[in-house]
Amino acid sequence: MRNSLWALLLAVLAPALMGIAAPQQDKPKESPLPWAYGADAPPPAPGAQAAQPDASLRHVAGSDLTFTVAQVRDGFGPADWHPGDHGAMPDIVAHGKKPDVIACALCHYPNGKGRAENAAVSGLPVAYFIQQMMDFKNGVRNSAEPRKGNTKRMAAFAKVMTDDEIRAAAEYFGSIPWTPWIKVVEAANVPKTRIAGGLFLRLEGNETEPIGNRIIEVPDDTEATDTLRDDHSPFTAYAPIGSIKKGEALVSTGGAGKTVACGTCHGANLEGLGPVPPLAGRSPSYIARQLYDIQHGARNGLWTPLMQKAVAQLTSEDIVAISAYIASRPVPAAAK
Repeated sequence: MRNSLWALLLAVLAPALMGIAAPQQDKPKESPLPWAYGADAPPPAPGAQAAQPDASLRHVAGSDLTFTVAQVRDGFGPADWHPGDHGAMPDIVAHGKKPDVIACALCHYPNGKGRAENAAVSGLPVAYFIQQMMDFKNGVRNSAEPRKGNTKRMAAFAKVMTDDEIRAAAEYFGSIPWTPWIKVVEAANVPKTRIAGGLFLRLEGNETEPIGNRIIEVPDDTEATDTLRDDHSPFTAYAPIGSIKKGEALVSTGGAGKTVACGTCHGANLEGLGPVPPLAGRSPSYIARQLYDIQHGARNGLWTPLMQKAVAQLTSEDIVAISAYIASRPVPAAAK
């Protein structure tokens, strides 16, 4: 079955890829995009003291439950603020597998929405989810940014998860519809931020700085997201002025042979097609990382060759524009 899916995708995409200009052999490699990877935070100062644990019971809007911060961050049983959002979680999702695999729900949230520093996994095709876990397990899905620690952790988790555990997680998250989560705003100036665990967080006060050639994706409520990991706390992604329109041209038409129209494989509304993942409304930081990782050879899984020629000619400006446009797209009705 897997081979037949591969053959079908290749047959669909090959004609479109033939029209893409060959990459320039002398094109210099750009450094990883720090705004997408969130990996340029300074190390802790020598002798820095860890904060004392907060034992108080905490609340989030829209939930009757209470948890301490320690419970929220428990890698083998993290808080589930909104259990009515989803069905029963498989044990690997809710509790992980001691001592080697933390609960999927800690990073990706019980509803699978994830955060800017990781991946949104709700609504993904089961076959795609499983293949990505196999790619992690087999060492062919990596990060172009060597400091991206959670990519290494995913590979370690995949290596000790059973096929049944991987499928259980895939089927659970795949059954949860993707719903709007990120608002894209074009702006010349953006809030100043700090990096915590790969996540960009607004600094206190109202200081701003020029956006440059970046997308800055931040939680709307820093405490709800960073401290309490509330999976109802959404994000805003700031993008350069004009980037959405530029991205639309690249995504919709391929930019006169620079790439291939994304809808060829990902569906007319970017809602996904068969085992090909949906894109509309998802994290621009995540989208950008994957484009860059594929372009620079960090991802080499079963389906990656279908993307390699499509991304070969993209500049960092193109990646910003494509990511902004994809994230701005409404979630198709079928995916809600």
